[in-house]
Amino acid sequence: MTPYQPSTFLRDPRNHHHDELDEAAVLANVAGTQEPIYGPSAIQTVTDQAKDVPYTELRKEHLKWRAMESTNVETQTFYITSDSGHIGLAQVIYSNVAGLRTTCQFNSKIHYPPAQKKPNLWNSNPLSNTRFSPDKYSFHADKCTLTLSEDGSSYTIKSTTSENNVVDLKFSRRAPGFVVGRDGTSYYGTDPGQPWGEMRHAFWPRCRVEGTFLTREGAVDMTGRGLFIHALQGMKPHHAAARWTFIDFQSPTYSAVMMQFTTPPSYGATVVNVGGIATDDALLYAGASNTVSHQRIKQDSEVDWPEPGRVVFEWAGTAGAEAGAPGTEMGMSEVRKAVVEGDIERNDRVDVMAEVPKFVKQIVAGAAGTRPYIYQYIPTLPIKLTTQDGQEHTEEGRIFMEVTFIS
Repeated sequence: MTPYQPSTFLRDPRNHHHDELDEAAVLANVAGTQEPIYGPSAIQTVTDQAKDVPYTELRKEHLKWRAMESTNVETQTFYITSDSGHIGLAQVIYSNVAGLRTTCQFNSKIHYPPAQKKPNLWNSNPLSNTRFSPDKYSFHADKCTLTLSEDGSSYTIKSTTSENNVVDLKFSRRAPGFVVGRDGTSYYGTDPGQPWGEMRHAFWPRCRVEGTFLTREGAVDMTGRGLFIHALQGMKPHHAAARWTFIDFQSPTYSAVMMQFTTPPSYGATVVNVGGIATDDALLYAGASNTVSHQRIKQDSEVDWPEPGRVVFEWAGTAGAEAGAPGTEMGMSEVRKAVVEGDIERNDRVDVMAEVPKFVKQIVAGAAGTRPYIYQYIPTLPIKLTTQDGQEHTEEGRIFMEVTFIS
């Protein structure tokens, strides 16, 4: 096999540049080195889509695995907020490096209730004999299956890849799923007609979770509420985003999710933020008019990243004038504003390069200044929600939150 398959290398417009960006662009695409400064015009953000179409409700066909043959990282991640006080995660990662090698991984994690003072239980295992169902809705590997139900309303996740944590879960969608904008995707490239990369997120913001994580100490009941995210980074991850902030808020009445990333300077340090709020039967809001603020920042002396000690997440609902936008299948957003804010204390710090398989390191091996760390938090904080008619509702909820620094 040639190192860079024609189907992926030749198709990428950066490999046919004939200007001053030529050599840097080709080298960045092949070797993963820092990209040239293309500027903010080289990303067509989902934020722009959302100005006309705030969100599109998910249908079953939106949930197909893309399984791209070019460099990408595709994930299906299931976040659990259990009634027993545990915060959990189950995740399948499908990665391809330059069309050269495809590798899959199954990850799981348990954050124990703070009162138990137990260390988090993290497992990451490579998957073999991976394959997708013919319709691309379900994923199979030795000792691991991830299956979407026939009606598209639930997933079952089963994994015996690690004896430290045997996963058996069912996620049932309670509120409508969504992508922000028309297709949930930001596109990278100087020619909008020929993008060379993309970033997509699709959400089930509120799910009913049933099942267990079976550890060596016994079964952990994971019954509770959940969030499902199907994400695709159709390019080298450190080229797509330099920083991330993510929150999964779950309370008895409300679920709220927000995902914000900032591109590297090569794409103008552009900020993209998508999110939504749901109840058991309804999507109250989804769109791109959200903000997150890091406050009380302290420099982490060990790895030299600016860690927040306080955060403010704000979801800003749409006015009725936007309600009839084509393709949204939505009425007027029921939420005028929602805020989650408060002090946070680190629960974990993940050294990504220590955790990811060696093949993934090849993606970032040539990138000076790439030091990916994920800070994780599990605070309990209230959501303050204002409806369109001015009523205010406050409810305490449990949070899983991540702040990621890459470059």
